[in-house]
Amino acid sequence: MAQSERDRRLTGEEAEAPRLEHVVARILAETERAVEVYDGILEEIGRSLGWDLGAVWEVDPDDGRLRCARTWQARAAPDEFEALSMSLVLAAGEGLPGRVLASGEPVWMVDAPQDSNFPRAAAARRRGLHAGLGFPLQSPRGVVGVVEFFSSRSRAPEHDLLAAMGALGSQVGQFVARRGVEEAVRVSESRLRAMLEAALDAVVTMDHHGRVIGWNPAAEATFGYRPAEVIGRDMADLIVPPSLRRVHRDGLARYLGTGHRAVLDRRLELTGMRRDGTEFPVELTVTRIALPGPPTFTGYLRDITDRVRAVDSLRASRARLVEVADAERRRIQRNLHDGSQQRLTAVLLYLGRVRSAAEGPQPLLDAAIDELAAGLDEIRALAGGLHPSLLAERGLAPALEALLMRTPMAIELDQLVERQLPEAVEVAAYYVIAEALANVQKHSGATQVAVRATTDARFLHVSVCDDGIGGADASGAGLRGLADRVEALGGRFSVDTPPSGGTRLLADIPCGTASSAAWPADPGG
Repeated sequence: MAQSERDRRLTGEEAEAPRLEHVVARILAETERAVEVYDGILEEIGRSLGWDLGAVWEVDPDDGRLRCARTWQARAAPDEFEALSMSLVLAAGEGLPGRVLASGEPVWMVDAPQDSNFPRAAAARRRGLHAGLGFPLQSPRGVVGVVEFFSSRSRAPEHDLLAAMGALGSQVGQFVARRGVEEAVRVSESRLRAMLEAALDAVVTMDHHGRVIGWNPAAEATFGYRPAEVIGRDMADLIVPPSLRRVHRDGLARYLGTGHRAVLDRRLELTGMRRDGTEFPVELTVTRIALPGPPTFTGYLRDITDRVRAVDSLRASRARLVEVADAERRRIQRNLHDGSQQRLTAVLLYLGRVRSAAEGPQPLLDAAIDELAAGLDEIRALAGGLHPSLLAERGLAPALEALLMRTPMAIELDQLVERQLPEAVEVAAYYVIAEALANVQKHSGATQVAVRATTDARFLHVSVCDDGIGGADASGAGLRGLADRVEALGGRFSVDTPPSGGTRLLADIPCGTASSAAWPADPGG
């Protein structure tokens, strides 16, 4: 090309650069989708600067490789080079787009078919392409794409044009990155909205003033309010029972003032209130949304009425079984005491009279009397083990004192309950202590045992601690039976028995006062 001709063309391209910047800025301002921007800049740059074919390659955020997203050519006809571009996946450093990606700078290719690092060289030769230009779409997070153009003419590197295209690439790259983030946010929000719409659990979002700012369809079905009726209103007035609202508000204020965490990210069983004022059990998990600004909380609530009923039914069934078993033990104990034991006692008295009236020693009679007396002692012990009469007649404290006196080892009695408790509670506590002491004697090798039985407003607390070898089998029949008995009354039973030694058996048995569920005292966690 003659020098004057080249200079005239360069002067035209230099004059075109400001217009292109203006046109690209307008495209970016008026276009929402990245692919539409690609179409616009390929068309404007290609036709204005006399290129025959162009393409935009996007960097895949997952694998960092380049894939062709859009193509343009001056003549509208099927093209092998264009089809090949759409099918390729290029790594950094591979081909013209890969070299731009690797360097982060514009690249000029003098003659594409002769370039050794150009996978589409054969197709470019058949298409009659020669010069190539590639520039990066730069963004704050790096190169997000590459734009390339090809010409059927041979063109020497034009540094001013490379600089101008680099500047345009930064504009477009920032737009693409921003639109990518916005699209990701939209997709995320759509996905979250779909999840909330489909969620079976009620999802309620509350701001730091305690006002509702989110309410999904399951919340509407659970509590009976439509979203339009609750947004902006105080949540406590809507779904917290009146008796618990002050606790809820005080807890929120405490969290906002001190950051004290009480219920955050924990699963709790509490009480909720429907629109008609009926109260029902709910399972609640509260989490704080990690966003800048004042705290926002989301609660995930599930109506557990059916589950609570099932648990109550199961507990009642277990309690009835324990009650029936205890009644049967009492019946057997009475029969032994009032029947067999009395008859055998009478026989023992008869034999004593016979021995008194006999002349001379009666070894066989003496042996029979001794055996019968031993059998009576065993029957008394068996009857006492089935259901001690002292427990029924005088209560737990005297029955435990008698039990401890009969135990052939030193026992420290720390504290003992004084007041009368429901019979089922006293029976459960008695058998927990009796079974624990029996296990200590048989298996532990302990030298010290401490027994404690105390009450508070709600529970009878029982503990038996020893210094034995430990390793007790909490799943064994004896301890498992005790756990069933305690849990049937709504209590808690546990055994702490480390291999290092010592065993601590604990039972907390409700004294008959039902514990009421409450709304979380600290909704912020």
